[in-house]
Amino acid sequence: MSDPVFLTGATGFIGGHVLTALLDAGHPVRGLVRPGSSWQPPVGCTAVTGDLTSSGALVRDLEGCRHLVHVAGAYSFAPRARAGLRAVNVGGCAGILEAARLAGVERAVVTSSSATVGPAHNGRLATEDDWAQPEGHSAYHSSKIEQERAALAARLPAVLILPTAPVGPADHKPTPTGAMVVAFLRGRILGHLSGGLNIVDVADVARAHVAALHRGSPRERYLVGGQNLALSELWALLASVSGRRAPKLPIPYPVAWAAGAVDELRCGVRGGEPLVPLEGVRMARHRMFIDDSRARTELGHRPSEVVPALAAAVRWYRDHGYA
Repeated sequence: MSDPVFLTGATGFIGGHVLTALLDAGHPVRGLVRPGSSWQPPVGCTAVTGDLTSSGALVRDLEGCRHLVHVAGAYSFAPRARAGLRAVNVGGCAGILEAARLAGVERAVVTSSSATVGPAHNGRLATEDDWAQPEGHSAYHSSKIEQERAALAARLPAVLILPTAPVGPADHKPTPTGAMVVAFLRGRILGHLSGGLNIVDVADVARAHVAALHRGSPRERYLVGGQNLALSELWALLASVSGRRAPKLPIPYPVAWAAGAVDELRCGVRGGEPLVPLEGVRMARHRMFIDDSRARTELGHRPSEVVPALAAAVRWYRDHGYA
């Protein structure tokens, strides 16, 4: 039997797939869940109740685990949610890493986001040596940049995994990428901006986390991606697997920005998540294309084709009433 792993975020999208990958690799897992959760862990996993903002109380639960995989985090583009993002994503990360160190954990893997490296520059793909500028980013992406810096400064050796835009089944919330797929299936994507993003199968992201436990270099960042796609290409692929029509109309950036600004103002007054997140609009004019050769070389990352992952996501959303 492999070494025990303490996993945060086991009930989330990426975290749930990481849990499966850890169990498949033979690791016993202790999965952190919020108080009051009704989640039933699978065989091989034990649920641990706790709160990332009170990580000191988790030291005893972490004892006996050789590794920590920290996937949990808060994400929201709602104006009223901004205050809590830093507490969970930055303070929670620093706290759980220190609690793990005190408990005798040897190594951690921390999930971040490829948004922290920013877009491609003058045709050069973004790499782990790049850092996005927090100014002008949403509270969420700024908190992920701060989270990475906290993880790199922690006294417990941590390996950072930076997934691009993951797709696949069981995206319950859904994530920002999943929300794009759902909006497409509902016929709400009426046009496209000039940007692009990298799409990756969430199962590949999960396997990269397991590989990082054993092969990742401490205090190193690893971009984990799949395929760089213009937004028009993404809509065309979704059309091919869903039977819906791909939008053909290019949308001028000022028009999209104005729609996002109005929607953010509405949410600031009434609450809730924006239907047109202003941060998403800002990112959609850039080509968020990356080079993940470091993960391929050092972690053995071999990305799958994205079309089957998109098809699996579409089936899951339709089967579960999202579209």
